[in-house]
Amino acid sequence: MATIEDFLKLDIRVGIITHAEEFPEARKPAYKLTIDFGSEIGLKRSSAQITKHYKLSSLIGNKVLAVVNFPPRQIGPFISEVLTLGVPDKDGHIILIQPENEEAIVGGKLS
Repeated sequence: MATIEDFLKLDIRVGIITHAEEFPEARKPAYKLTIDFGSEIGLKRSSAQITKHYKLSSLIGNKVLAVVNFPPRQIGPFISEVLTLGVPDKDGHIILIQPENEEAIVGGKLS
């Protein structure tokens, strides 16, 4: 069973998507995202399997939540530096977890 100490080890931050592109080399349909986490963390890249619910053009400017303190992960020819968080719909397609209020600050830590 996880403890609160385990949870507190995760660094989950608000970021804003600044760039999104196709990721044709991925085994499952995915996009490559560039996410800005503010001056403390900066720009990080992430692979996200969100193609069913999101068009590339609609992603720029969206705020998302991501784990920023996992080690980078090689996904095909791409290195994913953060884990962008999402939940499945009834068919298993990923829906991004996004702050409900636009006032959520970029770089803000989940607490």
